[in-house]
Amino acid sequence: MTITVDSPADLPSVVGRTATGAWRTVDQRRIDLFADATDDHQWIHVDPVRAAAGPFGATVAHGYLTLALLPALTEGLLDVGASSMVVNYGLDSVRFLQPVTAGARVRATTTITSAEPTSRGVRVGSEVVVEIEGAERPALVASAIALFFPA
Repeated sequence: MTITVDSPADLPSVVGRTATGAWRTVDQRRIDLFADATDDHQWIHVDPVRAAAGPFGATVAHGYLTLALLPALTEGLLDVGASSMVVNYGLDSVRFLQPVTAGARVRATTTITSAEPTSRGVRVGSEVVVEIEGAERPALVASAIALFFPA
């Protein structure tokens, strides 16, 4: 389900609303590419044989990879008309609660927690929870902020 408003000025009306995205697979190839991009080749991420005998029973995605997937996982969950652009304003907090094993599917649920008009647009806070399919605990919880500029 998508949260939709006609313009950034309407964002305060959707505070408290929640939307959930589609499942996406985090496969070993994506983990390896992230390891290459960040020079983080720790064995728990890139060595399936050694990781099978490790604490998680398989390779796991980097926590920062899971975090980096937030734009893709939340894409389309908030549709703001009459907006010229939206920029990532930052994060107030991030907690990595459970590792994402290679091959797992994840999705994001976002809840709009605030919408504050500023001189440049509307600053929107949201709580984003990344779930792991079949798991009791989420992979991560983040307090994200975005700035929506009017057209």
